Amino acid sequence: MKSAHRLCAVIATAALLGACSSGKQSAPAATPIDVTIVTAAAQSVPLSRQTVGRLSALRSADVRARVAGILEQRVYDEGSDVKQGQVLFRIDPAPLRATLNAQLANLAAAQATLDNNRIAAERARSVAAKGLLSRANLDTAEAAERTAAAAVKQAQANVETARINLGYAEVAAPISGRAGKQQVTEGALVGQGSATLLTTVEQVDPLYVNFSLAVGELEAMRRAAASGQVSLSERNQVQLRISLPDGTPYAESGLLDFTDASVDAATGAVTLRGSVPNPQHSLMPGMFVNVDLELGAIKQAWLVSQSAVQRDAQGLYVFVAANGKAAIKHIKAETAQAGNWIVTEGLADGDQIVMSNLQKLRADTAVKTSPWQPTAGTAPGSVSAH
Repeated sequence: MKSAHRLCAVIATAALLGACSSGKQSAPAATPIDVTIVTAAAQSVPLSRQTVGRLSALRSADVRARVAGILEQRVYDEGSDVKQGQVLFRIDPAPLRATLNAQLANLAAAQATLDNNRIAAERARSVAAKGLLSRANLDTAEAAERTAAAAVKQAQANVETARINLGYAEVAAPISGRAGKQQVTEGALVGQGSATLLTTVEQVDPLYVNFSLAVGELEAMRRAAASGQVSLSERNQVQLRISLPDGTPYAESGLLDFTDASVDAATGAVTLRGSVPNPQHSLMPGMFVNVDLELGAIKQAWLVSQSAVQRDAQGLYVFVAANGKAAIKHIKAETAQAGNWIVTEGLADGDQIVMSNLQKLRADTAVKTSPWQPTAGTAPGSVSAH
């Protein structure tokens, strides 16, 4: 009996323990993940493009010897600024002056012949009026007068040509600018058969900056402008800034002044040109520079740091904090600049964009928010920390 009672007690105890263990225990609440946030705020965002350009002179003129002769002297300092009309070289004028004197003598002889023939013609006309000279003789006298007058005009033209050539013995700058290196040394025969290049003068204030943009980018902006999403700058208001190859910003800003009407078939790009002031002559033609071109503005967009944006099969998205939980918002952002995505769709003002611990988040993950503090080298975007 005692054994039976003991067995019943054991069975009852086991049944009681089984019934207790079968009851469900409540799981502990999940610990919220600490995240930092910024609050989205829409604004008008300047639309810019960065590319590489090359500087060229606004105007460039070759200085050439226009008459044959021996180069006597270089008057200017190589690499110095010169004014239009300033004498740069002198060619030996002696042969040219002798030619001028010979032509002056020919003119004097032609003028004397004309005077004699004019007197003879006047006499012939007077005699013919009295009926004492035949018509043939009168015609001969008047023809000689006209021939002498033509010879005088020819001699005058020769004198003018000789005087012009003598003036070319002093070679002047055709434009104002910076004169380059002397191409021919003193003592050389120049202008013999062809106009010998002596130097080049370049106008370097302002300078042109030549660059190109992909035609797809320009077409995308035109479509955006047509839809009202982007406001393009007026042609004479498109500003550009340049920086040197080492990244040093240039103090003066320039303007876009030319857009080619055709696309380069080899590169698929459109050639553009701007002008940049160069008052200190610190820039030189031929230099490569970085060009930052401000093409217009997106009327309403959000600048979101690239570190906050992720990608999945549906595209770009960000985490936003709402009611203590993380939520996914897919966004449309086709352009990035200065470390930010320019978001045009998918966000609303006031969205709290999560900036940290993104790898730990999933949709509906509990979060504990605090303001995001930018650090050196990060892009805050068009958002405010809250």
